[in-house]
Amino acid sequence: MNPIEQLIANFQNLVAMVPEIIQPFIVMLAGAVPFIEGEGAAIIGIVGGINPIVAAIAGAAGNFLSVLLVVLLSSRARTAVVSRRGGQTQVAVGAPGAVATMEAPPAQPESKGRLRFKRWLVRFGVPGASILGPLAIPTQFTAAILVAGGTPRAWVLLWQGIAIAFWTTVGTVSVWLALQLLVQI
Repeated sequence: MNPIEQLIANFQNLVAMVPEIIQPFIVMLAGAVPFIEGEGAAIIGIVGGINPIVAAIAGAAGNFLSVLLVVLLSSRARTAVVSRRGGQTQVAVGAPGAVATMEAPPAQPESKGRLRFKRWLVRFGVPGASILGPLAIPTQFTAAILVAGGTPRAWVLLWQGIAIAFWTTVGTVSVWLALQLLVQI
């Protein structure tokens, strides 16, 4: 047995110690973690010996639930900021008719991933940014950026759901095939 097969066998033995009913919930929790997401969680579950379909559904569900939570919180925050901005008054200072304006402090430079995501958003719209976004940044960040920018929640959730299903399926099928053909476990 080669070292990879031994590592996988040891991991499967570790997963086997957890009751079968709890295993998908652990995969679901892993799917809620940014950078692991649905595809990473499904891969962990499959390598751990969980049925690939169960692992994919659990990973995608955990990822989508975390995105749903982010969308709801981001939407509420955006609503609060927009309504607060609308209630601000300008103050006259000095000469009659002069209005004081405060300049925003200089923003921090944006990360490469966020800049790449913004280019995709401009070029491909919400569907393209949602599907290509996981190549640059986690789906939770993508959803927050889209909602903060004013995209309707339902539209973001629809396309994030499609992206999560797509990437989880790609990851699940790829790892399952790799394990069947290369490692033969």
